[in-house]
Amino acid sequence: MTLLALVLVAALVFEFINGFHDTANAIATVISTKVLTPRLAVAWASFWNLVGALSGTAVASTIGKGLVDTNAVNTSVVLCALLAAIAWGLFTWWLGLPSSSSHALIGGLCGATLAGSGGNWDVLRWSTGLWPKVILPMIASPLMGFFGGMLLMGGIMACLSRVRPRIVSAFFGKAQLISAGFMGFSHGSNDAQKTMGIVTLTLVAATRQGLFAHIPDWASFLRIPVFGEVPKWIVVGCALTMAAGTAGGGMRIIRTMGMRLVKLQPVQGFAAETTASLVICAASSLAVPVSTTHVISTSIMGVGATKRLSAVKWGIVERIVWAWVLTIPVTGLLGAAFAELSRAF
Repeated sequence: MTLLALVLVAALVFEFINGFHDTANAIATVISTKVLTPRLAVAWASFWNLVGALSGTAVASTIGKGLVDTNAVNTSVVLCALLAAIAWGLFTWWLGLPSSSSHALIGGLCGATLAGSGGNWDVLRWSTGLWPKVILPMIASPLMGFFGGMLLMGGIMACLSRVRPRIVSAFFGKAQLISAGFMGFSHGSNDAQKTMGIVTLTLVAATRQGLFAHIPDWASFLRIPVFGEVPKWIVVGCALTMAAGTAGGGMRIIRTMGMRLVKLQPVQGFAAETTASLVICAASSLAVPVSTTHVISTSIMGVGATKRLSAVKWGIVERIVWAWVLTIPVTGLLGAAFAELSRAF
């Protein structure tokens, strides 16, 4: 039960870190265009993160039962996966790099489950889960963000070419409030659900291990024999935790995303946020756990590239891409290492 308590605490810590680490996804552009101050932008994003997190649980089901064999998962495996994701999230936040909390959790879960099963590769659901719902979207969603942002910005420029810049900035300064809220909603609808899936998976594993055999009747809600619908109390708890994390801010990454990657105007911020939100919401409706970081970053790049390719600071882009590429392998190795350590003790 002590181990179970540690797992649940680690899950909430991960959700909180996910909130402040990925705050930049929702508000970097609205801050860099000076439409909102950092304090107001964080409050706006926190509210819509909470609303988005309460909007469904399809992605939670994919994380909890679609990627690895649930019979090979116990509370120790989940704790090792969360520790790997937390370590990578804090490291990349310290560097100011927008890495994917989603892929960190997935990598940690796969690595820990694989090591916990003694290296049995059959515990990974490659053909039905990892390939169609992680690897392919990891490639496709950034491309959709880049070219979608480029097309939307190009269309806006063509339609408004005769309108005075002052009027364009004034209109999109207000419109960006809507797009920033939409971005916060889409982030909550996808990212918050990943921890919901992990917490539910933890309780399924604990029930199977017999940890709840002698708990009192008032605590019977903790017993979850099979992974079915995510309980409402888990949904609400994870949603509130992510919103609290978002309210904690994350200015290191905001500076990279909104102030160093591309110099943005309100119309460009609107185009980037709208494109990314549409891609992420589409993924959520298909129960696909995409990286909001990847999508908004490439949307900003696509929007910036409509001015000229040199407007994008490609040296920073290279650092970001390396963080993307390394996330799943590094967290997979960390998860496996933590699992081996736990077996030794």
